[in-house]
Amino acid sequence: MRRYSLTIFDALLLILFHSSVDTSCAEVHCIEREREALLNFKHSVLIDRYGMLSTWNDYANNTDCCKWRGIQCNNLTAHVQLLHLRGDTDTGFLYGPINFTSLIDLHNIQHLDLSNNDFEYSHIPEELIASFTHLTYLNLSFSKVGGRIPSTIGNLLQLRHLDLQGNYLQAEIPFQIGNLRQLQYLDLGQNGLSGEIPLQIGNFKQLLYLDLGDNYLFGEIPMQIGNLKQLRYLNLKGNGISGDIPFQTGYLPLLHTLRLGGNFDIQAKDAEWLSNLSSLTTLEFDSFPNLKASPRFLQTISKFIPNLMELRLVDCSFSDADIKSLLNHSHSNFSTSLTILDLSSNLLTSSAFHFLSSLFPNFPSLQILDLSYNNLTSSMFHGNLIFGSKLTELHLSSCSLTDSSFLVSSTTTINSSSSLLYLDLSSNLLKSSAVFYWLFNYTANIHTLYIFGNMLEGPIPHGFGKGMNSLEDLRLYYNKLQGDLPSFFGNMCRLQSLDLSNNKLNGEISNLFQNSSWCNRHVVHALDLSYNQITGKIPKSIGLLSELKTLSLASNSLVGDVTESYFSNFSKLEKLDLSYNSLSVKFDPSWIPPFRLIYLGVASCKLGPSFPSSWLQTQSSLNYLDISENGLNDFVPDWFWNNLQFISWLNMSHNNLFGEITNIPLKLSEKPSINLASNQFEGKVPSFLLQASHLSLSENKFSDLFSFLCDQSKTASMGTLDLSNNHLKGQLPDCWKSVNQLLFLDLSNNKLSGKIPTSMGALFKLEALVLGNNNLIGELPPTLKNCSNLVELDVGENMLSGPIPYWIGENMQQLTILIMRGNHFSGNIPIQLCYLRHIQLLDLSRNKLSKGISACIMNFTAMSERSIDRSETQSRMYWYNITYYEIYGSNYEEYDLKISWMWKGAEQGFTNPELMLKSIDLSSNNLEGHIPKEFGYLVGLNSLNLSRNNLSGEIPFEIGNLSSLDSLDLSRNHLCGEIPSSLTQIDGLGKLDLSYNSLSGRIPLGRHFETFEASSFEGNNDLCGEQLNKSCSGDQTSVKSPEPAVHRKDSVFYDALYMSMGLGYFTGFWGLLGSILIWKPWRISYLRFLNRFTNWSTVSCGLKLH
Repeated sequence: MRRYSLTIFDALLLILFHSSVDTSCAEVHCIEREREALLNFKHSVLIDRYGMLSTWNDYANNTDCCKWRGIQCNNLTAHVQLLHLRGDTDTGFLYGPINFTSLIDLHNIQHLDLSNNDFEYSHIPEELIASFTHLTYLNLSFSKVGGRIPSTIGNLLQLRHLDLQGNYLQAEIPFQIGNLRQLQYLDLGQNGLSGEIPLQIGNFKQLLYLDLGDNYLFGEIPMQIGNLKQLRYLNLKGNGISGDIPFQTGYLPLLHTLRLGGNFDIQAKDAEWLSNLSSLTTLEFDSFPNLKASPRFLQTISKFIPNLMELRLVDCSFSDADIKSLLNHSHSNFSTSLTILDLSSNLLTSSAFHFLSSLFPNFPSLQILDLSYNNLTSSMFHGNLIFGSKLTELHLSSCSLTDSSFLVSSTTTINSSSSLLYLDLSSNLLKSSAVFYWLFNYTANIHTLYIFGNMLEGPIPHGFGKGMNSLEDLRLYYNKLQGDLPSFFGNMCRLQSLDLSNNKLNGEISNLFQNSSWCNRHVVHALDLSYNQITGKIPKSIGLLSELKTLSLASNSLVGDVTESYFSNFSKLEKLDLSYNSLSVKFDPSWIPPFRLIYLGVASCKLGPSFPSSWLQTQSSLNYLDISENGLNDFVPDWFWNNLQFISWLNMSHNNLFGEITNIPLKLSEKPSINLASNQFEGKVPSFLLQASHLSLSENKFSDLFSFLCDQSKTASMGTLDLSNNHLKGQLPDCWKSVNQLLFLDLSNNKLSGKIPTSMGALFKLEALVLGNNNLIGELPPTLKNCSNLVELDVGENMLSGPIPYWIGENMQQLTILIMRGNHFSGNIPIQLCYLRHIQLLDLSRNKLSKGISACIMNFTAMSERSIDRSETQSRMYWYNITYYEIYGSNYEEYDLKISWMWKGAEQGFTNPELMLKSIDLSSNNLEGHIPKEFGYLVGLNSLNLSRNNLSGEIPFEIGNLSSLDSLDLSRNHLCGEIPSSLTQIDGLGKLDLSYNSLSGRIPLGRHFETFEASSFEGNNDLCGEQLNKSCSGDQTSVKSPEPAVHRKDSVFYDALYMSMGLGYFTGFWGLLGSILIWKPWRISYLRFLNRFTNWSTVSCGLKLH
């Protein structure tokens, strides 16, 4: 309806505009200043892939800009009055950041339409809008503009049409918008606008269309909206609006579309107001929890809106009873006109569905029914069910439907609906093949069928192929389907798109083409069999599918050589994915493919050793390219980089590509994710890569960072930069302000030297800063405290010095990982570190820290919880918010935190350790004083290392509370007293080192404590016990003199009985288990084996977790 209204409105405005131009006048030529402005605008457009501006040039025979595409001039004054460059996915669109101010000289422009383009979050300049005082029509909808709505919008006093829908505009709606008293059309929907709706919106007395939906607006609806007497369309849903509905009887009398949502207080007057909106044809209440509390309001919808065609009551907590009350045919006044009924995201059961199906005869015009996201569960299609005669779409996604809903029996009466063309059963709980039998018995004429995201098992029944000959679009991905690929799909003559990906289908791929006519070979355009267990060679008969646009066979077990002959008929192919099979792609180097791919995935397809030449060079429109893991051992030619202007995702990692990358003047329009890791690239990092949003160059031989980072000619849009494990040397560049969008930066394992530059403090969005294992010196610059969003800070293994800054604790309270080991930090551990309530991994080892450990460590909240809430941790660290979208766009690739950590005495690597580990390492410092008993509060700790310090006093008994502890190292201190028996209660303790202290007394026994070797306790001269094979005083017991035997009459019987029992016990227990449980060397060896096996299992699982 919205698009329909927009088209009518645009047409009327264009007719009025053209009628105002006197076409009988003599031909005029455009004004030079305005021609230059248009050419400057063209040059500011990053990519014109479809040639929308191809006529805009200054050639000798083309100097009249009034004849350029999308331009119209006034025939009297020659001023440009119309600029119409609306994009379209079929005919083309502009994209890339744009300089709007280049149009500032078009002072007389009246009509400006740049909608449906991709301007990469470019802002609308205040000065530009201020200069367009003659503008009557402005449309920038769906063009990816960002920032604020300029306050100078209020200068456009002639404006009648303003459409900024579907962008990334933020902040408040400027109150100056109220100056636009001529406005008839206003659409600000689907943005990120916040604040309250300005009161000045009531000034729009001529307004016909108002859409503020799907923003972040809050507060109440201003009563001034009631002044908009001419309003036909009102959309305020999808916001945080609450309070009263301010409309009185008589307000908005001409309204035909109303879309509301929010926590409103519904009153009797609201029902009365609604009852007078007799012109309503579309009514939507979305996220309206209080709606069901007003029965009168529901009755009003049912009784007093006779022409309702579209009714959407979404997420209103409606029950079955509410729906029966609303739609009871005895008083429903709109039953004959209703075409769309949306009751999704409520509390309905299958009872509501049966009630609705019984009403189908009373709703003869109903075409679309949406019950998605309800709890319909079982018994959905039991009994008598008559589909409406005109019902074309039925949406039942995420309804908890089970197999019992689709049983076919002789008692079930369901008409085979000839009208139903679209059925969505996705994301339910279906398992068996019952649904397939039900479908080809009762929905034989269906065109579109979605059953993806269920748990379907077993093979697809053969009868399904015979009974569903009308299918055009079938999506069965993300199930557990098994068995051979059915051949009947080739006999479904209308099938255009088939998606069987992410199942467990097996057998040879040739089965799909055997015994099949492939009568659909001239219509099928998409085939996706990826992520199954399909085997065999790709048959050459696949070339019959000459209309294919998408072919995905990735992640199967396909074998054999693939040559160009397989694809010579695919002139329309846009997506080809053969990755992760056992295929060998062997295209003739001189082959010129008949297609122009947008997506090419040939990872692990044995392309090497030479770099693909001519055939890849022809693919200049690639948006996605994966040639990783191909054994490529070659340099990369310059033409390849020049072909990347449209790339959004590039993976060339894990090859042996070498040489320098030429720094060509390339524009990357899509903020791509680029992965060149694990190659042999060397020299300078080319500055054109600054335009990537995610850049992974780790494990190469790059040596120069300065020229890359400090090139001011390139605009950086980078969110992730990984240059770890290269040959970078010299000082860190001091030009980090140029990449102030960075979220993740890893420069670890290089040869960087000098001080950390102060400009790094400009990276205020940074979430991970990894500088470990370099040669950095000096103190941490205080500007780093601006990086308050840091989750990981790793400066370990450098030569940094000075005190640990207190502001780390005060300003970086999101820190989860803090690694400062292996430096020259001195002084005490600042008490402010205790503010880090999210900290899980704290490593300050091998420094020169002194004084004591504060008892405030008990404030480490995350360590005091036994388990890790993985979903909460991930959402806190990787929440995909508006900042992520502005940086990465749709190319966001989740960054994995990586650390090396001393684990049980050995350095090990961990990926995403925040999802599995909690550890403190303060070893190898000069710490003094007692071990705080408050460590006992940190019950989630997996590892605690306080070794090689000057700690004294006793080991706190409370350490035994650390039930999650896997490793405890208190060695080489001055601890005294006995080992607390509470340590024996830590069942999972795999490593214990208390050596070289002044501990005394008996080493406790119990549970697995005796499995620890003598090295865990050596260097404590006053310790004794079995672990040290050293007796303790008092171990010898005195032997009492035997008492004289007393002989009773039955003593002979009992002697024989006891002797028999002893022999049995000795034979059974001592013979079988005694060697392990009694003989000490075997017992300890056996328990140590179990202990080590457990440790190995734990670490192995940890290393595999992501």
